[in-house]
Amino acid sequence: MSVRTYIGLGSNLGDSRQILAAAVAKLSALGVVQVSRLYQSPPMGPQDQPHYLNAVVQLDTTLAPLALLDQLQRFELEAGRMRLRHWGERSLDLDLLMYGQQQIENERLTVPHVGILVRDFVLLPLLDLDAHLQLNGHALKDLELVQQASLTVIADQSWATA
Repeated sequence: MSVRTYIGLGSNLGDSRQILAAAVAKLSALGVVQVSRLYQSPPMGPQDQPHYLNAVVQLDTTLAPLALLDQLQRFELEAGRMRLRHWGERSLDLDLLMYGQQQIENERLTVPHVGILVRDFVLLPLLDLDAHLQLNGHALKDLELVQQASLTVIADQSWATA
């Protein structure tokens, strides 16, 4: 039985667009995927780094949550991810945002992801995929942050197949 999950993608090192497209291709091996538009956003942490490209993938998969997390971390390593500093630059960042309606909290994984409601670069791509998405009873489209988002749309949903 497959579960609908949402995975946040980010990159600000190397050929970010190509790195993200390659990540989508790898994710498609784990189940059926749909992608959001591609966005550019300023860095959340240290400002002495390039802007990010961000997107969200909707993935319908049969993988259990920790098995999915293991795959995401493997894909990050394959893309050359190194954790140099907190909220620092990275070639590929993959975050498991939501796993069905499940609430998971353990030493390796917290789902829904703690940053969903405070990051416009997560909210807008999520709404691209499901305009009526709710989290903990809150309609994401009604959040003030959605109205005040400062993202730039770089490409429509075809970016990952180009």
